[in-house]
Amino acid sequence: MRAFAFYAAAGSLLVMAACSPQVPDSAAGVGIDGDPFAPPPAAGTTINGDPLVPPARVSTETVPSQAGTAPRSTAATTSAGTFSAAAASSGDADIARETEAALAASRPAAASAPLDASPSNPAPQLIGNAGISDENDFQAVSSRQSIESDAARLQRQRSQYQQVEPTAVPERGGDTGPNIVKYALSTSNPKGVRLYTRAGINLRARSQRNCAEFASPDQAQIAFLESGGPQRDRKVLDPDGDGFACGWDPAPYRLAVQN
Repeated sequence: MRAFAFYAAAGSLLVMAACSPQVPDSAAGVGIDGDPFAPPPAAGTTINGDPLVPPARVSTETVPSQAGTAPRSTAATTSAGTFSAAAASSGDADIARETEAALAASRPAAASAPLDASPSNPAPQLIGNAGISDENDFQAVSSRQSIESDAARLQRQRSQYQQVEPTAVPERGGDTGPNIVKYALSTSNPKGVRLYTRAGINLRARSQRNCAEFASPDQAQIAFLESGGPQRDRKVLDPDGDGFACGWDPAPYRLAVQN
């Protein structure tokens, strides 16, 4: 019984193997024959194979050649058949026109051609530029001037040249008030050193209040000299008796004369 079952199962397997379809070779027709890991053929070996395009589907019609070109075969095919020679010729002409138009559009215009900035190149010529004056135009000036005319003009300018001798600075006329520069140079005592006697009550406070009426120490010094200073201080502008009102300092004037 067991032997019968064994033979029955073996027979079933054989029947199934005979009925199963064969798996096609996926490498067939793509240039891979046999073992893909086999070494390449030796040099000089001729390899035979089927052509990619069947000879029956390649058109033998020729396109009429243009001037200077050789006729060529039209190998373009479709599922319905090959293109005609006239259609191929028309397509080539359209492609040629489109290519020429694209090249012409990409070429820069002659008026806007880029300049090659190089010291060896001459300066570009400006055409129709109204901003250049006639005096700055070398050609215009050279057409009406010469070396002789330049020499004559130079001689004429030299004849008109006059040298004026310096004169003394004129003296100021009229009463202009005390000269604080002259007063500063006539003194030698430093600021704050007492030379004159001052009497009164609250001289510091009164001096600060009176000095606030002047815009600058120079104006206070002029008013101080006009009112009898430095010996007298009627406006209480010099409480320390150094001869300088409201903090006025003669040192800058003395330093300027020394330098």
